Amino acid sequence: MRIAVIGFGAAAIGLLEKLKNSNHEVHVFEKSNDIYSSSISGIRADGKLFVSTEMGGEIYIDPLLQRRFVEYYINFTGKREVETGNSFASEDYYRKFYEKGFLPISSQFFHIGTDQLKEVLFNIYEQFCKSANIHFHFSTEVTEVKEQPDGVIVNGTERFDMAVIAVGRSGHKLINRTISEYPQLIKNNTKVDLGIRYELPNHIVDEINREMYEFKVKYKSRTGYMVRTFCNNPSGFVVTENYGDFTTVNGHAKMREKSGNTNFAILASLVLTEPFNDPIGYGSYIAKLSNLLAGEGKVILQTYSHFKESKRTKNLYRVHPTLEPEKYILGDINLAFPRRIIESIIDFIENLNTVIPGVANNDNLVYAPEIKFYSNRLNNQISARLKFIGDCSGATRSIIYATAHGYLMAEAIESNNFNVDI
Repeated sequence: MRIAVIGFGAAAIGLLEKLKNSNHEVHVFEKSNDIYSSSISGIRADGKLFVSTEMGGEIYIDPLLQRRFVEYYINFTGKREVETGNSFASEDYYRKFYEKGFLPISSQFFHIGTDQLKEVLFNIYEQFCKSANIHFHFSTEVTEVKEQPDGVIVNGTERFDMAVIAVGRSGHKLINRTISEYPQLIKNNTKVDLGIRYELPNHIVDEINREMYEFKVKYKSRTGYMVRTFCNNPSGFVVTENYGDFTTVNGHAKMREKSGNTNFAILASLVLTEPFNDPIGYGSYIAKLSNLLAGEGKVILQTYSHFKESKRTKNLYRVHPTLEPEKYILGDINLAFPRRIIESIIDFIENLNTVIPGVANNDNLVYAPEIKFYSNRLNNQISARLKFIGDCSGATRSIIYATAHGYLMAEAIESNNFNVDI
């Protein structure tokens, strides 16, 4: 078959790993100018890999397959440099959090680092280039994929037997256009996570960072919303993430360069009901409102005490931001976020402070918006010619799960099992 793969990220890597050197002619379309400006799992991802059945996606991925792809990525580093950790392997820590109302999430972590991630992606790309059946097309943004009785048409001109869309969450424009054309693809579209990026000095969380590297917990707040931590970065850096028409905040950590702060996301999960049907639209609206207050390309920064008191921050004290000054403005997040979200996050931080003293210090830093988009959960059983893998499918939300999802889709293609439910 002649197969179009839209996007070159984690999901596409899993797909190509299975299809390389096969009888299929595979064409990869990537909107980035070259491999150096492309990235795995979104802009400025920090290469955090994990093995867990409790997070990472809406589908089951065998832990053995997860571990296989962890090793896959580590093998593409220059010297196999990796930081590791086990979230709640210690029974004492588990009980300590559980007693305070938290739900600890078990996971095994492997951190490659942002500085190595580009090298990893380049090495993987170089390997795929050696396969005669794989062809890359950079600087090629796909804006339209249309199904035909005998295949698909990409960008209105080029015909393929099938198309596999792997554009991640940042490819929401193509996904929105596709599902507006084929609304029957949607299985579920009611979830979005809204929250903040929290930054505090390393010494407050040194002990738990050494124990786990990344701690994952959930907490049922007094508002009824489930709140969770996400993407903990010991000695890390806060960064912005540009989605084209809006900017959000994110965090990462490097293998060699370290800061004096730790940052992590605190997210409230919203599951809305009909007639709501646009989680990305809702999250984008909140992001754009925040950007309107902060200025184009900037995010809002506030101290925790002012965040609690709905006061605009004008000065910082002991904690110095790792985000560049030109990328934030001191302000009041309360002007952009729904109050119930704010109250949920405050409740989470105050309770976390009972387990980790100092987490609720007045001068810790709060950045917004941090939004994790749950793409519409798409049905891969609807069409034999049009498939979706990775985060854009709504089935995954991590590097390893996305990679494995692509690999499983390739297995289905190889076995001609086009109606598999993945």
